[in-house]
Amino acid sequence: MPEAASRLQSFAEQLLGEPLPMRIRAWDGSQAGPPGAPALVVRNRRALRRLLWKPGELGLARAFVAGDLDIEGDFYAALDLLSGPLWERGEDARTLSDALREPGVRAAVRGLVMMAGPPVPPTPPREEVPRRRRRLHTRRTDRRAVSHHYDVGNDFYELVLGPSMVYSCAYWENPDGTTTLEDAQRDKLELVCRKLALTPGRRLLDVGCGWGSLAIHAAREHGVHVVGVTLSQEQAVYARKRVADQGLTDRVEIRVQDYRDVTDGPFDAVSSVGMAEHVGSEQYLTYARYLYALLKPGGRLLNHQIARRPHTDESAYSLDGFIDAYVFPDGELAPVGTTVTQLERAGFEVRDVESIREHYALTLRQWVAGLEAGWARAQQLTSPGRARVWRLYMAASALAFEHNRIGVNQVLAVRTAGSGNSGLPLRSRTWN
Repeated sequence: MPEAASRLQSFAEQLLGEPLPMRIRAWDGSQAGPPGAPALVVRNRRALRRLLWKPGELGLARAFVAGDLDIEGDFYAALDLLSGPLWERGEDARTLSDALREPGVRAAVRGLVMMAGPPVPPTPPREEVPRRRRRLHTRRTDRRAVSHHYDVGNDFYELVLGPSMVYSCAYWENPDGTTTLEDAQRDKLELVCRKLALTPGRRLLDVGCGWGSLAIHAAREHGVHVVGVTLSQEQAVYARKRVADQGLTDRVEIRVQDYRDVTDGPFDAVSSVGMAEHVGSEQYLTYARYLYALLKPGGRLLNHQIARRPHTDESAYSLDGFIDAYVFPDGELAPVGTTVTQLERAGFEVRDVESIREHYALTLRQWVAGLEAGWARAQQLTSPGRARVWRLYMAASALAFEHNRIGVNQVLAVRTAGSGNSGLPLRSRTWN
């Protein structure tokens, strides 16, 4: 009988319809595949059961998070090899359902079932969010989703994000290896402040303020008064301490509050950096209208948001299974054109859209490096499974940004005055 690795390789190649571009190492010590390539390590038969009971990305993710699957060699190269054939096939490519109708693939699946052991569905890793039938993006469900993602522990985020504690795309003015992550995050915060034309005495609402980095920078460097809102209790405690340590309690207020419950406008400016992905398509126009209503005439909004590529049939879009189950429950991505349209429908005039896609790939690689450098501590601070979630999520996201599968954009919009005056200079990229 062929060794386990050879049989697994045969199944994978029948499913893909082409040679497997990486090695397989199985639980019996056998190996198959091109020498020198990164290896997919199948540690036990339970990994096969996970894939059989949940074929596709979610089954793979469950096996990886549980430690049933692993990768040896260049992690990025392995993820690229695994994801490349799937992304490059296009919308008309053979689906998994199509493949399973083919006699050769069906025979391989029967063989895989025999290898997998008892026909019992494995329990999902405890890091997975249980799926329930519920209304999306209510105040309650949004609070739970944010807590799942951000209340992992401030010490864990310090290890990954570094001293800046900024959990959004940095801005690499000189990506030549001499710029530190902290420098690049400071430059991003400054870019946001310049786009919003912040000057002493103005009021800024920072929606999804995180650990307070933008609020602190805006108050300290530009003299503004800031209200920062977050749904994460852990973030708020951490941010308030940072504000107090900086001596800025008279200019920065951090609240645990839903943006829909902010009533003390108007503000001169609103920043929303890495938060709108949580809003959801059904609530996005409501989100945009709330922010519009909170601004003074002439006030500016800086909306910094990850975007996906548009689909030929937009109704076919569904939440990413791994991201939804392990990272951002209920999170949704939209094409940048959809975001711009919704902001305009709310009354905004969109004045500038800047894509900083490549910057996020650089940022994510820095975060992965920080996680890997403190791997043992990361597992102690959370769990081995949670650490694997973050490594897989961030590394795969870096590749997605690099290959233009997703992007990130800063959209600058303004609530024009009654006369139509935007208050922006004719050459808006000067950010004065």
